[in-house]
Amino acid sequence: MTWLWKGPVPRILLLAVLFLGSPKSCLSLDNGLAITPAMGWNPYNAFSCSTVESIYHTQAQALVSLGLDTLGYNYFNLDCGWQGTERNSTGGFTWSTTAIPDGIPALADFVHNLGLKFGVYSDGGFFACDSVGGTAHFLGSLGFETEDAETFAQWGADYLKYESCYFVSPTDFVDFDPPIEIEVCVQAPHYIAMSDALAATGRPILFSACEWGVQDPARWPASEIANSWRIANDIGPPPSWDNLFRIINELVPSTGFAGPGGWNDLDLLEVGNVGLTQVEQQTHFAFWAAAKSPLIISTDLTEISDEALDILTNKRVIALNQDSLGQSISFKRRYTNEYDVWAGSLADGSIVAVVVNMQNSTVSITLELSDVGLISATATNVITGASLGKLSNSYTSTFEAHGILVIQLSDFVTAPEPTFTFYDAAASGNILGGGATTRVVNDTATVVGFVGEGGTLEFTGIDGGETGGTLLLSLDYINADVTSTNTACSNCRNAFMSVNGGAAVQVQMPLSSSLSWDILFNGYLVSLDGFKPGETNTILISNPTGFTPDWYRIGVAA
Repeated sequence: MTWLWKGPVPRILLLAVLFLGSPKSCLSLDNGLAITPAMGWNPYNAFSCSTVESIYHTQAQALVSLGLDTLGYNYFNLDCGWQGTERNSTGGFTWSTTAIPDGIPALADFVHNLGLKFGVYSDGGFFACDSVGGTAHFLGSLGFETEDAETFAQWGADYLKYESCYFVSPTDFVDFDPPIEIEVCVQAPHYIAMSDALAATGRPILFSACEWGVQDPARWPASEIANSWRIANDIGPPPSWDNLFRIINELVPSTGFAGPGGWNDLDLLEVGNVGLTQVEQQTHFAFWAAAKSPLIISTDLTEISDEALDILTNKRVIALNQDSLGQSISFKRRYTNEYDVWAGSLADGSIVAVVVNMQNSTVSITLELSDVGLISATATNVITGASLGKLSNSYTSTFEAHGILVIQLSDFVTAPEPTFTFYDAAASGNILGGGATTRVVNDTATVVGFVGEGGTLEFTGIDGGETGGTLLLSLDYINADVTSTNTACSNCRNAFMSVNGGAAVQVQMPLSSSLSWDILFNGYLVSLDGFKPGETNTILISNPTGFTPDWYRIGVAA
């Protein structure tokens, strides 16, 4: 749906526990589905809400004739536009006889006879999403969850994508900030009702909650309601690199909540569509796969290029997505305006490291193995399959603009974790200027906010050790400044950090949560130069054009 119209405990969770208490477990979605992320096809990015029966037939046949089903792309799903606008005389769900003249049960049979699974689409609101500004008034399922779930099951549905238009009222089409407070154990009543209704049918129906990341679904926890949950606004159409960057930033605080049976959904794939370069399409697919997002193709399979098909059929990347451990890569390090480093564990005990070039040009990038906790390892390029041999300390590679490196690291030697001396942002010796002020978070900790736009925070008395120079810092901060549209720093905030009055360094800091300004990100790493020996160093934090995150503390490596 387009929003133009319609392992280990994660670092963030550790401090969420400190500030908010442990997430509770209230429901249990134990339907035995999505043990690995779903794979399949959806029409939306190629056809919007204008898909008709003949298109569904040709696309399903193409999915099979191209051999995509044999690689795991088994769910063939409907999206918006197939529904009717009036229920039948008994209140039952109807389809558009113009779009689907033979009917949904016949279409489900057609799909099943090809050996595929069949997915339907509905909405937890008064009406469903559309691509005409909310005027289509396709049927929604609010208040009819039990009846509609039974109907979908009778039709032979194996999958339900469930969206959130008209979620609040019959006149509120798209609401990114609905006045529905989602709390642990209360969660999202619209989604609970449909989740329970699907379970009551007795038919295994994978439940995909498409609520665009509103109120941080990974923390509801959506994993106890749905088999996947969208974490962000749409990737397109049209897709763009800015869309990818926005979604990547919004994933940062959510990776540790996903696993077998419930997955962070980064949205449909744009591989094969206009808007991304071939390199960006490769990055898009490989990152989605490593993040354990569902891999749902959304392009016209009758027109797909060989290059796009090569990306979608890479068995090594698919295996990464379908790895039985089910651990998403997590954010490790950002070199601002240069590249990101992410990593995660695999079922065979190896580690996958992902490096994303954020630059608009071809550059040479060096992955420091210490950024993924290693000293040395035997490496394989996951995308190409090439052996990289034994790596010690680092690996340098050439990246095209917005390109990606995915390497599997085995037989590794782990690096010792750095130790830090921590300095609280609200310490009495620090200097707050220009509107920067403190606030207490849940009676637990004091943070400094309103830094930027003239507000400044200066840490004093920082120990530069015996030699000074360049030191590694660990930053603990809060940033819930979530956006559903692309900005200069989508789902991140910039801080400018100056050591001892030297040149300020830009630090680009992603979300700690899309829900609450009470959840910390713990351990954002950045190296800064300009320290002097001894305990007289200062670090000034500012931003002349926007606000930085709120600050809890910084750590300086010994």
